[in-house]
Amino acid sequence: MRARRLLGLGGVASLLGGLVGCSPPAPEAAPSAPALDADAPVVSFYGDSYTRGTGASSPEKRWSTIVSAERGWREINRSENGLGFVNRRSSMGAGLNDIPALVIDDDPDIVFVTMGLNDNFSYDRAADDIRAAIDSDLRRLRDGLPDARIIVVEPFWYTDDRPASVDVIAGWVETAADRIGADHIDGASHWLDGHYSTSADSWMASDGLHPNDTGYAYMAERMDAALRAFDPPL
Repeated sequence: MRARRLLGLGGVASLLGGLVGCSPPAPEAAPSAPALDADAPVVSFYGDSYTRGTGASSPEKRWSTIVSAERGWREINRSENGLGFVNRRSSMGAGLNDIPALVIDDDPDIVFVTMGLNDNFSYDRAADDIRAAIDSDLRRLRDGLPDARIIVVEPFWYTDDRPASVDVIAGWVETAADRIGADHIDGASHWLDGHYSTSADSWMASDGLHPNDTGYAYMAERMDAALRAFDPPL
């Protein structure tokens, strides 16, 4: 591990596919990043389209890149459209079918886990598998990265229609985060409340499924406030 400088969804989602992107895919690492110190913290993001930045006008506008740039972090964005703890895991293809292993290979100082939204589309048939996969992924990350700071975020949500599974999965994620001693950010499933595609003041992209630049900027503000409130803060 490096020396640390830390203080302490094109179209409606299908039942099984989850939220998929219709915007140009964001590259794995943040583009056009300013020059970083050689010992800048490496931060790996494991998430779905809401962390990949689908719907943003450019990758620089996604919340993960905004937060990383503000803190001088070296961002590695491992997020994929439609991905969940269960959703798409068997169809990602060689090289992407085990993203937790890729995150571990990144040898990051900090890991963000922002997963669970897409698993709501599989909840009725795979609830037990989802719960087991949450525990397995977080345990693997902790065992593989014993010195990393792991930040687990309550799964995001995208519509006023809020099935009961949203809160159930969020609870499983929080419990698993506590089990491995990770930091947890709650409330994220409500960050876009009042600004969904049917709202007069919508912060959603033209696909109606993902945030636009305004939505991602607000998500970055909320994430920044949550990180500063940690003990120790980030």
